[in-house]
Amino acid sequence: MTMRRDVHDELRARLHEAAEAHEPNREHMLARIERGMASQEPDRRAHRATRPMVWGWARIVGATAAVASMLALGGYAVASAVKDDTPAQQTVAVSSPPVESPEATSRPPSSPDPSPSSGGGSKAPVKPSTTPAPTAKSSPSAPAVGLLPANDDNEDGPLWSDGSVDPHSNDFWAQSNVTLKTSQALTSLTVQLKIAQTGGVSTAGAWRSPPEDDFTFTVAEQDGFLVYTWVLKDGRTVAKGEWVFAGQYDHDRGGRNAKDDTYAITAKSAGQQSSVGGDFASHDDDDGDS
Repeated sequence: MTMRRDVHDELRARLHEAAEAHEPNREHMLARIERGMASQEPDRRAHRATRPMVWGWARIVGATAAVASMLALGGYAVASAVKDDTPAQQTVAVSSPPVESPEATSRPPSSPDPSPSSGGGSKAPVKPSTTPAPTAKSSPSAPAVGLLPANDDNEDGPLWSDGSVDPHSNDFWAQSNVTLKTSQALTSLTVQLKIAQTGGVSTAGAWRSPPEDDFTFTVAEQDGFLVYTWVLKDGRTVAKGEWVFAGQYDHDRGGRNAKDDTYAITAKSAGQQSSVGGDFASHDDDDGDS
């Protein structure tokens, strides 16, 4: 035990002596420190370079996304403004040329019955027109028919006729009735009604009691008259009996004088040609006899 303690004491004493005798080399230590720092500098630079690069890319990506969003919003706003400023498409309606009156060949279904014409004429419905209808033009398929010659004889062969102004006519509108009686079937028939132009006269429609499909109808202005013409189609016949052909028209306000209005009818039956005609003067005596 004593021996070991002596060895330790001696070793401690020598270490103290060596420590006291040691003089540190300052320059050598600084050089080692500088070399150590120099060896670590590339790692630090790499670390510093890596961080800014990552943050730099993040900034670039963020800025690009922001710019894209702004451009998208701007484009949407411009598109919306352009769309809102675009005027709505408009359709321009072009009026069609005058066509045949819708009432020209159809009998009014719910009109009051006029008084019977003289000579036993049949009752027919009347419908006053509230608005003037355009003058109907001759259809391309209608045969060319000029003005029939005037005829003051209301009886010829199997035919009998009469003309009268309908009692339901008023200060603005009128209807003229042509009544035809035939004792034989007719294989051809043309009925023409002429209304003198006394002022503001314009067609307001027309109708007839025989079947509509059996006739070609035209209305036109000729030589100062509004002329209604019904022509029996080829291959059709008119049975014996009593028939009415009526023309409706508007005119200037006030009572209209029908003294210049006339009608004419030509027909054929069993190879016999017949024609009748007349005017629209009052026939009170005839009415009393019928």
